[in-house]
Amino acid sequence: MEEQLGRCVASWCPGATGVVEAVRLSGGASQETWSFDIVHPNGTVGAILRRAPQGYGAAPGRAAGLGAEAALMQLAYDAGVPSPRVLHVLQPQDELGIGFIMERVDGETIPRKILRDDRFAQARPKLAHQLGKVLGGIHGLDPAQLPELRRMTAAREIAELERDYRSFDWPRPVFELALRWLRDRDPGPSQEVTLVHGDFRHGNLIIGPDGVRAVLDWELAHLGDPMEDLGWICVNSWRFGEIDKPVGGFGAREELFAGYEAAGRSVDPERVKFWEVMGTLRWGVMCCGMMQRFRMGPEHSVERAMIGRRSSETEIDLLRLLAPRA
Repeated sequence: MEEQLGRCVASWCPGATGVVEAVRLSGGASQETWSFDIVHPNGTVGAILRRAPQGYGAAPGRAAGLGAEAALMQLAYDAGVPSPRVLHVLQPQDELGIGFIMERVDGETIPRKILRDDRFAQARPKLAHQLGKVLGGIHGLDPAQLPELRRMTAAREIAELERDYRSFDWPRPVFELALRWLRDRDPGPSQEVTLVHGDFRHGNLIIGPDGVRAVLDWELAHLGDPMEDLGWICVNSWRFGEIDKPVGGFGAREELFAGYEAAGRSVDPERVKFWEVMGTLRWGVMCCGMMQRFRMGPEHSVERAMIGRRSSETEIDLLRLLAPRA
């Protein structure tokens, strides 16, 4: 891998003399991630390769595609949104597949450490407000500069979730309740359509002692209701036990909203609540999908089974949202 990366880097980074410390990173359900250092007379450059697994063709399902992901990350970086700088989009002659190389950003993505380690104690009280401002920046990116992305509405999202859920042939009364609640309260098309990150949550955020340093994994980006991103980060599954702090286990919704408004944007709390319910159901259906893949094989991954059993947690979360106790 170091030889392949070295040849690739030499083609677009004048003066680079090679690549060292190439290591494949764990994590990432759909893409390969490699960390490496570019050796250069002016100093070593930390880099990350994000690429599709071998045999990968067109972007599957909801994914925007790695080309679109790279374009969005560079647009965000240029606009001052915390995002890694894209160094190179892979070409056929690179013989590395489909993907891109970006500058490595130091920091932490593991929620347990971010929520509990002393080194993040000063950052935690500021994170919800910071993330609101970051989302304001993402939603404010110029639509004319965006790559081609699919358009999502609440009605389409509900229909896709119901289709996936019914394909499992695994009845769950709480999911039925949530689907009915969402259909009955569909707010209709948003008056404003913006870029939506689509997976703005723990694990896709690099955090340092100073706060947010970068937003990762733009593969689910699409055009839609900007309130979707605000609802998604409030889903209880991303609080990791800190359930009284709705925004990622470290802050209040009001702090998130204040940061968003500080970026010059408006919040509709009712729509955010709708998308929080939608996001909770979506994660529950995704968990069921993992369990289905575990049951059907051929790869009986323990990780898939562990994620699959979390579908029961989302049922509790949905009941808390839809039928709260006094």
